[in-house]
Amino acid sequence: MTHSLASLPIIDIAPYLEAERDLTKCQSTSDALHNACVGYGFFYLNISQFIDPSEPEELTQLAREFFALPQEEKDKISLEHQDNARGYQRLKQNVTNGKADNHEGIDFYKPVEKPDRSKPVWGENQWPDIPGFKHKYEKWIEKMKKLGLIVMEAMSIGLKMTTEEWMELRAQVDDSFWVMRIIGYPPLPTDDDGFSCGAHKDYGCLTFLHADPTRSALQVFLRQSGTTASDLDGLPAEQGTEEGIWINADPVPNCVVCNIGEMWEIWTNGMYKSTLHRVVHRGSNYRVSIPFFFEPNFTANVAPLRAALRLLPSQDKESSSNEDQTYKCVTYGDFLLRKVNNNFALNGKGKYDQ
Repeated sequence: MTHSLASLPIIDIAPYLEAERDLTKCQSTSDALHNACVGYGFFYLNISQFIDPSEPEELTQLAREFFALPQEEKDKISLEHQDNARGYQRLKQNVTNGKADNHEGIDFYKPVEKPDRSKPVWGENQWPDIPGFKHKYEKWIEKMKKLGLIVMEAMSIGLKMTTEEWMELRAQVDDSFWVMRIIGYPPLPTDDDGFSCGAHKDYGCLTFLHADPTRSALQVFLRQSGTTASDLDGLPAEQGTEEGIWINADPVPNCVVCNIGEMWEIWTNGMYKSTLHRVVHRGSNYRVSIPFFFEPNFTANVAPLRAALRLLPSQDKESSSNEDQTYKCVTYGDFLLRKVNNNFALNGKGKYDQ
């Protein structure tokens, strides 16, 4: 069920955008980020001082232009023409938890040297032939990459990392193997036993989601001991045995919805948790969302951070040795490819859905 009183926190990133930062305000933002990551894994990020509100509105309009094209036109950039990762997916081509998702979309990844479409995620991006589309979306990508580094720095302060520790972490994300999706959601048929997008956790670093004003579509699962979420509109429960509630994460003006992925679980040795979320779009309109995934570098070795180990309650305050790690180290690129390959095994594509 959804809970009318539960809502995600709103955090203003503005203090970190100032040329001369107010350290007290920055610390307050970092503390809020830390608390949100511990308690929710999701939050709203106020970026009104970072972007012009007309920018994402233009992107949404361009997306609508593409999705309104005849099917044969959209199929010209089908992911089958590349590496089965970059490009357009038809309605219900994407699969989550063994069920076809009721959406269509276009996926883009960081461009790579020496593209090879025979390798997963190693092909070339495919752009719609719509005036201004590529130029405006590439501008957005650059802004989201910059925002990713800003939020990562703010989170490092929340974890009480030393400057040296932050620079080590920054070196793992300064060439982000980013992903961007442009997703179109027609209304979910009343007789459909699936979802617009099934429940999943993001497996990367940070997600920044801009969505059109549609309400009651994106839902987030909040862990809450002693509470059992009931089925929604007769759809199957997706949270397994976890106790908690589903809440709506409706769009908030001047904000993107931000959530942490599984790499942050590893970095914090489980102190931060990647959170289940899903889309159930029962409205009458065609919903558009544009999630940007700020990910680690492809070659990044992701391991529990010393700063996080120092903060964990069970941790000896004088030590941060490897013996205290419960999360295994991973190379992000290898981790990503395993996930993508598993998705291909389902004849679907990706968990990058918001």
